[in-house]
Amino acid sequence: MPGPEALPDTPPEPASTPPGPPPAPPVVCPNCRTENAPERTLCVRCALLLNPGPPPEARPVWWRRIFRRRPRQAPTAGTRPKRRLWRRPGLALPIVLIVLACGVWFALPHVPGWFGFAKDETGTPEAVPPTRFRASSRAPGHPAGAAFDGFNNRYWAPSAAGPDTGVGQYLECDFEQPVRVLKLVVFSGTSAKMDEFLTQARPARITVLLTSADGTSVSKKLRVKDQPGQQTFDLRGSEIVRARLTTDTTYGAGTDRRLAVAEIEFFGRRS
Repeated sequence: MPGPEALPDTPPEPASTPPGPPPAPPVVCPNCRTENAPERTLCVRCALLLNPGPPPEARPVWWRRIFRRRPRQAPTAGTRPKRRLWRRPGLALPIVLIVLACGVWFALPHVPGWFGFAKDETGTPEAVPPTRFRASSRAPGHPAGAAFDGFNNRYWAPSAAGPDTGVGQYLECDFEQPVRVLKLVVFSGTSAKMDEFLTQARPARITVLLTSADGTSVSKKLRVKDQPGQQTFDLRGSEIVRARLTTDTTYGAGTDRRLAVAEIEFFGRRS
């Protein structure tokens, strides 16, 4: 039997290769317009850069340059940047100095008052006794001066006695020179001793009126405790030349009883 018919050997078809990228267009020299290969950096004809980069940035106007922060330049390779001992001040420093100067200018008129306030708060006030004194009325043997003589066993009393004794009655004093008043000390009644304290009426509420050298005045109402001895009140006034203490209400008033004030003292500083 004849064998199978021999088939001719056919070579395998080559594998298809993908098409490569299209060739890059030539680079035209911006100077002489000569076409150059894409991989070149310098023109083949004039030897200038084919791609000089973006044009230099235009310098901004002066008022934009003031508020613009300059970029920090990187140091050259292999070098160490120098440490600047003094940095050139920018715009913030002049603005801060101007603000400080304005603050100092507006604060100057208040500086003496601040120093005086600090001295008042930290220092010890001194006694500032008045030199002249008077009263709305006086009982025999109990003049206005008895309330300013430095002794608490002598007292001032108004002339009228009875249930309303002392209401509306006042003590008034003048200072030889203007003073800064800080404290007021009151010894109520006839004496600092308890057995003598209750023998006459005592002030319960008083109104203190301080008059300064320029004629302005400030008043303060004080509540006096019904107890013997010293009672201290905060009382502030500057350039004070006169003080008046008016009794508004009393303790222990009655028939044949008069209001009694043993001692009045002022503490502060002489202007």
